[in-house]
Amino acid sequence: MSSEHRADRPHNTGRPRRPGGPGYGRTQDRDARTGRAPRAGRPPSDPARQAAYEAIAAVHRDDAYANLVLADILRGMGLQGRDAAFATELTYGTLRALGTLDLIIASAADRDVARIDPPARDALRLGAYQLLFTRVPAHAAVNQTVDLVRSVAPGAAGFANAVMRGISETGLDDWLTRLAPAYEQDPVGNLAVVHNHPEWVIRSFAESLGGDLEDTARLLIEDNQPPVVHLCARPGRADAVELADEVGGVPGAFSPYSVYLNHGGSPAELAAIRDGRAHVQDEGSQLVAAALLAAPVEGRDARWLDLCAGPGGKTGLIGSIAAQRGAEVTAVEVADHRARLVEQATTGLPVTVLPTDGRTVGRDPDLPEEGFDRVLVDAPCTGLGSLRRRPESRWRRKPADLPPLTRLQRELLVAALRAVRPGGVVAYVTCSPHMVETQVTVSEGARRSGVDVDFVDARPLLPPGMPKLGPGPTVQLWPHRHGTDAMFLAVLRRTS
Repeated sequence: MSSEHRADRPHNTGRPRRPGGPGYGRTQDRDARTGRAPRAGRPPSDPARQAAYEAIAAVHRDDAYANLVLADILRGMGLQGRDAAFATELTYGTLRALGTLDLIIASAADRDVARIDPPARDALRLGAYQLLFTRVPAHAAVNQTVDLVRSVAPGAAGFANAVMRGISETGLDDWLTRLAPAYEQDPVGNLAVVHNHPEWVIRSFAESLGGDLEDTARLLIEDNQPPVVHLCARPGRADAVELADEVGGVPGAFSPYSVYLNHGGSPAELAAIRDGRAHVQDEGSQLVAAALLAAPVEGRDARWLDLCAGPGGKTGLIGSIAAQRGAEVTAVEVADHRARLVEQATTGLPVTVLPTDGRTVGRDPDLPEEGFDRVLVDAPCTGLGSLRRRPESRWRRKPADLPPLTRLQRELLVAALRAVRPGGVVAYVTCSPHMVETQVTVSEGARRSGVDVDFVDARPLLPPGMPKLGPGPTVQLWPHRHGTDAMFLAVLRRTS
């Protein structure tokens, strides 16, 4: 693989480095330690590594989302094929393994990573990932990293060389043995280092899995695997089997709309995506959206509400089914830019987008109380259930994020229960298995709503044959059990 990414390739980032930001964007002509200028005629790094570095730096410097910023960088640099795949692997892998990489770097550098200049720190993270988690030869990982540091933090090139050589002297298993606490004494601490997750996240997973740490470890392993891209074949516009043949994928395991895209490349380049016959969407999201529409209602079934619609994936599926069933969808999204994304995602479908706060039910004339037959609350959450697809999230999220999020979740659920008419149903969905965001929020939201509700058993609303759906009435999906994001689903029927 390293032969594909030689340092003598043309260097063109295609994207100017941000001049501001603490520690980032400094440029120097010479290595402050050696006094030497960068070697003439030798670019600082090959394009794939440079792209990965730019993405990782943007995530830490600007709180950027890796999937969004990397796509822009690859496009700006004109990287495709194997170079783009290598850059993606380096970016996502480095961000997933960040906690363990920082422990190893700190040990090799004999200092906390917080004391390392941010550009050099990110370059070392990228280099350590290559050494410990890929087949890149050690000499290539070391040399390329030193060249990269020489270009982004010239004064640290000698330091980076020493740290990289120190890391390369020990294999990953030995590093983990040296740095991880013994499992028998501190099982969560051991899992955190070995499987690259924060301890508080592991505790929340374990609680949702009934305290089974072996099952939790299987989930952590699955979280570290690059996820397969899932497509949703829009009902009435595409058939999943035919779409699978068209794109070289296979039909999904559970959702009748799902297609697994088994090859690399950008889904945005697929004709089915460009012409609106399909969209990218995790199979779990398809299942919970379809479950809302499978729940029986009493009487009218023509007005549906998506209370947190952005960016529009679930709305696109619901709107496609609404077109077949003669229903209309009101899609609410409070952020203007996300509301525009919903409009784009639902072009040609019976969907009306309202750029407003979903909690205004009863105050907004377009959101009347008891005005809807079916309501989806895809609530904002920590996203702990989609760590496979958002590698930076596990290190960015903190326990302090929970109180404001759960308050918002309860308020949205209360609004949804007021918006649905008696006999109608509400689906509460989160992409998080955290008990506070799932069971506690649903129980508290239902209690505070002031309306009478019954819990509907959600298990029969999912396709037959799905394993390990639990005792009900709510359902928790898992990456290691179902191959989906860890989606939570509760379905409630208003009774009065």
